[in-house]
Amino acid sequence: MARRLPKQLSLPAPRTWGGRRIGAGRKPAHPRANVSHASRPAHDPRHPVHVTLRAARGLRSLRSEPAFEALSLALAAASREDFRVVHFSVQTDHVHLIAEADSTASLRSGINGLSCRMARALNRIWRRHGTVWSDRYHPRALATPREVRNGLVYVLLNFRKHLRAAPGVDPRSSGAWFDGWSDAPTAQMLPCPVASAHTWLATAGWRRAGRLIRTDEVPGPK
Repeated sequence: MARRLPKQLSLPAPRTWGGRRIGAGRKPAHPRANVSHASRPAHDPRHPVHVTLRAARGLRSLRSEPAFEALSLALAAASREDFRVVHFSVQTDHVHLIAEADSTASLRSGINGLSCRMARALNRIWRRHGTVWSDRYHPRALATPREVRNGLVYVLLNFRKHLRAAPGVDPRSSGAWFDGWSDAPTAQMLPCPVASAHTWLATAGWRRAGRLIRTDEVPGPK
């Protein structure tokens, strides 16, 4: 009599989650969208860059006297031959810069070094440890005279947008050393905390986009 072979039973198909779904995945930790971690485009040395650094939530105001003094010293020490901070403003919870760099690597190392320098300075005066910036920096190349002029207004007069400030020069910025005001403020006698611009766009080019900048202008959207 032939031997009967055992019959293999079929198992139920494993349960799946139905594939990729819209809205699935980890939700952002902050209400503001984080800066993308995709590779950044190559930097063109001819173009100034508008850089934004946002502070982590729950920290004190960056515009307070001790914080601003610490940030100003860090900014003044940041520029070097291949990387230059040419304008800046400090807001309650973020910092705006206009920087120049001779290469992509110089821009990256310059901003990363500056952000670390500023974080250490703030932690030192606040007597704390931990993260200061909420995310990686956000850069935007300014490739035309109009973009540079708009960038200058956005950085130097940002307090008019966020704080509803009256027309004037933001005391928490490099505006006192800016020579492109149409209603020029009193010359600042203190040492200049920023480097001189080297690019044509940041020195003369932006002036071809129209008139000099008025202190009563209000920045539009980025």
